[in-house]
Amino acid sequence: MSGRNPGTKLDLQWVSKVRVNTQAVLKRAQHIQGLKLPKKQWQAAWLLKAISCIDLTTLAGDDTPSNVHRLCLKAVQPVRSDLLKSMDMHDKGVTTAAVCVYPSRVADAVRSLKAANCNLPVASVATGFPAGQTPLKTRLEEVRMAVADGATEIDIVINRTLALTGQWEAVYDEICQFREACGEAHMKSILAIGELGTFTNVYKASLVAMMAGSDFIKTSTGKEAVNATYPVAIVMARAIRDYFLCTGHKVGFKPAGGIRTARESLVWLTLIKEELGHDWLCPHLFRLGASSLLADIERQIYHHVTGQYAAYHELPMA
Repeated sequence: MSGRNPGTKLDLQWVSKVRVNTQAVLKRAQHIQGLKLPKKQWQAAWLLKAISCIDLTTLAGDDTPSNVHRLCLKAVQPVRSDLLKSMDMHDKGVTTAAVCVYPSRVADAVRSLKAANCNLPVASVATGFPAGQTPLKTRLEEVRMAVADGATEIDIVINRTLALTGQWEAVYDEICQFREACGEAHMKSILAIGELGTFTNVYKASLVAMMAGSDFIKTSTGKEAVNATYPVAIVMARAIRDYFLCTGHKVGFKPAGGIRTARESLVWLTLIKEELGHDWLCPHLFRLGASSLLADIERQIYHHVTGQYAAYHELPMA
């Protein structure tokens, strides 16, 4: 990842003035979804770009060292080598951006990647993920333990109770403490947009998270009823843009939850290109949080190379 976001003082005046025009946001989202997507070799190139931005994730109750190990191997070699070779991409170091696991599985992931001789970042969710309803002391300790085990990126969840009741100073203070607990690790703040109620709240939460020093803002835990949607992404992207124009600091964006198809990944890349520009089209500033997306992208690449769709047993498990 590139330079850190040092954060700024909490500007409550800016936060309190925020109003989002819902109809305009929905119209813009509709427009972006209607844009033509790249085809043929251009589509294949964009799909490889999407892979390079994936945080390959497993956040299940039945995670074991062995399926974390398999996840890591898939992150290191996300596409079958013969397919990459036929696209002349076999020696270009195509990997996912990171692997993302629970704090108790960080050490397993670090061990697996070290054994594979790969320095891919390990991201860990923390702070009482997904609900964030544990005591602050416990949430901070969870961050420190994940970092001590080797996580270099921490996905924290904001306190939705404070956000919904308009206690933005308290939200800011908590995130600042998480930032401190992260030390050298990069921090992604999960807003859990499905539980924030309005676009205005989403924009305010985005601003406060960035002012508190978040390196990325992330839509969802993937565990809420509503996860990454295009209208919400536009609201968050506009907040990122406004924050950049005011401070000169570029903050990354990560949609997560329910992103499953290659086509969706192309729409997400298009949205970022349209809303934030080329600078954000890289793993330093854009991530896709996903577990099953990679399998569909690999199937589409197989189709691009061979002209046929792969049977499920023909591609390695993600």
